Amino acid sequence: MHQRNQTRVSEFLLLGLSEHLEHQQPLFVLFLVMYLVTMVGNLLIILAISLDSYLHTPMYIFLANLSLADISSISTSVPKMLVNIQSKSQSISFGECVTQMYFSIVFVVIDNFLLGVMAYDRFVAICYPLSYVTVMRPRLCTLLMAISWVLSNVVALTHTLLLVQLTFCAANTIPHFFCDLAPLLNLSCSDTIINQLVMFILGPSVIAVPFGLILFSYICIVFTVLKISSIEGKWKAFSTCGSHLSVVTLFYGTIVGVYFLPSSIQSVNNEKIGAVLFTVVTPMVNPFIYSLRNKDIKRALMKLINKKMASL
Repeated sequence: MHQRNQTRVSEFLLLGLSEHLEHQQPLFVLFLVMYLVTMVGNLLIILAISLDSYLHTPMYIFLANLSLADISSISTSVPKMLVNIQSKSQSISFGECVTQMYFSIVFVVIDNFLLGVMAYDRFVAICYPLSYVTVMRPRLCTLLMAISWVLSNVVALTHTLLLVQLTFCAANTIPHFFCDLAPLLNLSCSDTIINQLVMFILGPSVIAVPFGLILFSYICIVFTVLKISSIEGKWKAFSTCGSHLSVVTLFYGTIVGVYFLPSSIQSVNNEKIGAVLFTVVTPMVNPFIYSLRNKDIKRALMKLINKKMASL
């Protein structure tokens, strides 16, 4: 009876990264710059791959999808945070919050799946180079990307449908800069045991399967590379994996820090820092990692820039 008499929440308050007024403007400038750098960097990667026929290979098509996911991921949280800082408002409607949560889950999960698919691509390229063209056919690549996107939406839809069944009463303050699943569950005045159980099962599963594929792929790659007699051959084989390994380390390191460390080890501020790392910093850094370490991408980017300059 007490629960029925409480007012249902129609909006939430996002506390952001800092509650101190003097920090708001520096945070606005910092995150606006990071957002613009992320957008420009990832769009350049997508354009370079799209316009250069030499890069129309599975590895670069997967990379273009990763860049698209990174653009989408940062766009789910940062623009709303910037608007709230400028308008000096912390509010977000219930519908907007649920939508933000849905897409934040989609793009974190798709990043995870794409990194697994990219590891499999490198495994085939290095361990079975003569069979690469026949194995990584366009149909298989399309299927792998489609499965990744579909499964990501299924995971997000499952959490969202379960969340909207809950009741949210008086408490509506989220100590975060975007609507994440765990803080929303903490605010509900309903029984969230089913939601927690599904999160406990799906969360580790969507991380473990791609990570297992990555681990298996790189174990096989290491054994294959060790069999190469020349130092130059070994370096060439490892160099094709360097960018991917850097992104994998950054992505999984921040995910583990945010979602898998015991709550006693974490503080609210540590959770915010971790969330910033994988929702903002990782999408921003990925284009630099791939463009600085990959000769083909650097060549395609220079070709694109020179073509643009010539047309001015």
